[in-house]
Amino acid sequence: MMKKVELLQVPDELVMNKIYLIRDQKVMLDRDLAELYGVETKRLKEAVKRNLNRFPEDFMFELTELELKNWRTQFASSNSAKMGLRYKPFCFTEQGVAMLSSVLNSEKAITVNIQIIRIFTRIRKMLTDNTEIRWIIEELRTKTENNTKNIEVVFQYLDELLDKKENTKLKEQIGYKMSKK
Repeated sequence: MMKKVELLQVPDELVMNKIYLIRDQKVMLDRDLAELYGVETKRLKEAVKRNLNRFPEDFMFELTELELKNWRTQFASSNSAKMGLRYKPFCFTEQGVAMLSSVLNSEKAITVNIQIIRIFTRIRKMLTDNTEIRWIIEELRTKTENNTKNIEVVFQYLDELLDKKENTKLKEQIGYKMSKK
């Protein structure tokens, strides 16, 4: 029988704070994942390198020198707690994080992976919900703009009618006058 190991749940906020937007993709860095899985970053990278065929570019990519330099300049210190990275990190997309569970075959890695995937799913749902709301608002804005234009045309037409009425004076009736008998 398998021994049940009690694992502490990682707070969702902690995981969410480790999701970054790099190259217009939501990613997690190797060092953050290693921390969550309870392994050294070096060991995580070794496991990934041994299984590179499982990590195509849309699952994982390495920061370029320029991206790393820009990343460092955002933080004044080289202290690792301040994100002053010394080596180009691997950046894992949602699919890459899912693939890590097959490479790191520990109970903690599997549990944390499930949690991370659920968080990515929630983020995607929130973005989708916001997109639908934005689309509805844009549709209402368009209708409002069209109504405003139509109202402006009506007022312009009324102004033209009032101008014509003021410009045309009552003229005497032309024609035969009939006497009343």
